[in-house]
Amino acid sequence: MNLRKAPFSLAAAGGALLASTVAALAQDATAPTVETAAAAAPVLNSGDTAWMLVSTILVLAMIVPGVALFYGGLVRAKNMLSVLMQVLLTACVVMILWVFYGYSLTFTDGGSLIGGLSKAFLAGIAPDTLSGTIPEYVFLSFQMTFAAITATLIVGAFAERVKFAAVMLFMALWVTVVYIPIAHSVWQSTGWLFKRGALDFAGGTVVHINAGIAGLVGALIVGKRAGLGKDLMPPHSLTLSMVGAALLWVGWFGFNAGSALTAGSVAGLATINTFVATAAAAIGWSVAEWIVRGKPSMLGAISGVVTGLVAVTPAAGFIGPIGAIVLGFVAPFICFFFVTTVKNRFGYDDSLDVFGIHGIGGIVGAIATGVLVAPSLGGVGVADYSMGHQVWIQIEGVLFTLVWSGVGSAILYKIVDVVIGLRVRKEVESEGLDIVEHGERAYHG
Repeated sequence: MNLRKAPFSLAAAGGALLASTVAALAQDATAPTVETAAAAAPVLNSGDTAWMLVSTILVLAMIVPGVALFYGGLVRAKNMLSVLMQVLLTACVVMILWVFYGYSLTFTDGGSLIGGLSKAFLAGIAPDTLSGTIPEYVFLSFQMTFAAITATLIVGAFAERVKFAAVMLFMALWVTVVYIPIAHSVWQSTGWLFKRGALDFAGGTVVHINAGIAGLVGALIVGKRAGLGKDLMPPHSLTLSMVGAALLWVGWFGFNAGSALTAGSVAGLATINTFVATAAAAIGWSVAEWIVRGKPSMLGAISGVVTGLVAVTPAAGFIGPIGAIVLGFVAPFICFFFVTTVKNRFGYDDSLDVFGIHGIGGIVGAIATGVLVAPSLGGVGVADYSMGHQVWIQIEGVLFTLVWSGVGSAILYKIVDVVIGLRVRKEVESEGLDIVEHGERAYHG
């Protein structure tokens, strides 16, 4: 069985073990061990399986068309298709690599940073093989969508100026060298952060901080878009970006509630938290923008939606709804500060604010989880809970992710730059990546 979420997975496993032990003791001491083993064997739950199948498909909808449209609408029309292609093909490449070796290295026992290759190419997995109460094929598919969406999020940081071939090579290397060790560390029972007791319900560290810092490093290495600060670069279609953000919100219920890995009370808690944190964040960003700029914008509102989704992700199954509202409302003010003041102060070109929203929102959510999990604040609590201790463990997870992803990504960008070259030529950037790299245009006339 793959243990994904520390408190709930361990609680469920512990409860099952206790129940089977009591039953065994109540039986005749001479009862056959074969029967005892059979009684303890995992049993398929059709309700859990149905929910996880739906959740997996919902996460796919977050990628295509969710992320693709959200990002695509935010760039200039001449680069719309390049963003759609980078998101789509990144997801496809990661899915194949996940089957080849990604799932095995992430979700088999091994060292504190990486598993083994015993399930490479899905060896030993059959249609009736179970992971807990669901087929292992369903579990690995669900996790496959997490790996895929994490890589696609990075695209927004260097949009409109990187070669398609370079993006593909980087993503294949990145998911192998960066994503897999972090996911194993946090979500597998032999991972060092798992054993430390780090709380990351659905990917605050593994997905959002990971992608956010990788995107920032990429933006710094690739450099600014030509004409930034001189030419107008407004989103070409906020309508499409709104559609993408809406699809992200819908799909995120698979992301967060699906991470309970069962159709039960924890999924219900993650569901209400995903509703209210996101609503509070959309309000929070609009308020911040209203105060600073005198009017709220659609771009700000959908940025708030994504910020709320990001911030609640690590906390979704651990905190109460009131805590989720507080987290959702506060996070956009911090992200807004980074997206506007900090980015302008340091002059980096994170095109679509991957670091400002996903990186910073993930950090806020990960650390706040250590606070809001407290039963006195409406959280579910964890064994031997101490707020100071848990917050420090959360900070350890954040720092590890920032360093591993930041340094690893920098090395991989440099490798790709030497092998292929990262950036398109100036004339290509001027004409647009759609027509030069893909031979077609998003719009005609």
